[in-house]
Amino acid sequence: MVDDYEPWRRFVSSAVQRSPELQVVGEASDGIGAVQKAGDLQPDLILLDIGLPELNGIEAARQIRNLSPDSKIIFITENRAPEIAREALRTGGSGYLIKSAAGSELFQAIDAVLGGRRFVTNGLAGLIETDEPPLSEKTIAPRDNHQATTLHEVEFYSDDAAFVDAFACGIKAALKAGNPVVVIATQPHRSAILERLQADQVNVNAAIENGDYRAGDPSDTLLAIMEGDMPDPALCTKVVHALVRRACNGRGQHARVAIFGECAPTLLADGNVEAAVRLEHLWEDATKRCQADTLCGYLWSAFPEKENNPVFKRICAAHASSTECN
Repeated sequence: MVDDYEPWRRFVSSAVQRSPELQVVGEASDGIGAVQKAGDLQPDLILLDIGLPELNGIEAARQIRNLSPDSKIIFITENRAPEIAREALRTGGSGYLIKSAAGSELFQAIDAVLGGRRFVTNGLAGLIETDEPPLSEKTIAPRDNHQATTLHEVEFYSDDAAFVDAFACGIKAALKAGNPVVVIATQPHRSAILERLQADQVNVNAAIENGDYRAGDPSDTLLAIMEGDMPDPALCTKVVHALVRRACNGRGQHARVAIFGECAPTLLADGNVEAAVRLEHLWEDATKRCQADTLCGYLWSAFPEKENNPVFKRICAAHASSTECN
């Protein structure tokens, strides 16, 4: 069982061990620990989060495949992006389960995977062709803006390293899929994301030159959106549509833009809770209109009581694809 949030590990381990046929033989709280324990224990099954510190779950799975090739892997995450799910399953993962569905689907996933079948959580199964070739080897057909479902997701990270790791993983998958990327992150995060992408041999310089990778600071975006202490609906729509239009870069209206941002988290860090929640709702509306996908990244340090924090619950409620978050 691998997850950086101890109460979640305790919950899943307790549920699993109620089955007489299952036993939890080890736990890890980061990707490096997961790789080490998998090599030592050679478990039949690994329940693996994606947004892990030190080494994200997808990279950890790649290394685990070499050290413990007979171990089956079920990714358990709140990340609902089809691109991430495809990439996770291509590492050799046998299952992909959304955390908020674990109460009803956990044992379905375990039974399927231990029985030699692949499991994909409800809501994603129809969006993922798990036997398709790697993203780099195929052409992604543009989706019709009037039919495609937009994603407005939120993830919570234990530290800056986990934040950078998760964003870099998502950006890499989006670029591989041929989708333009917009990154709105603080300067330290932007620099670390670039370093991580370059370390993963992503040709970021070419993506920047082609206009496929655009990055900016949250303070600049917020300056254009805010009217006093609160985000203005008309200004937010204008700014989001301008970001998407520039990112499309002459591709036409069917280009699928992936936005990775921390504008609302910046407002929250400044103590402006109402503005942060309001911006998440406005961003949801604006991106639906122009068919852009967004991942919002928060640090757990902003929520002292974690899931019991009322602000945490309001932030989750503002994201259409998140009910519980990791």
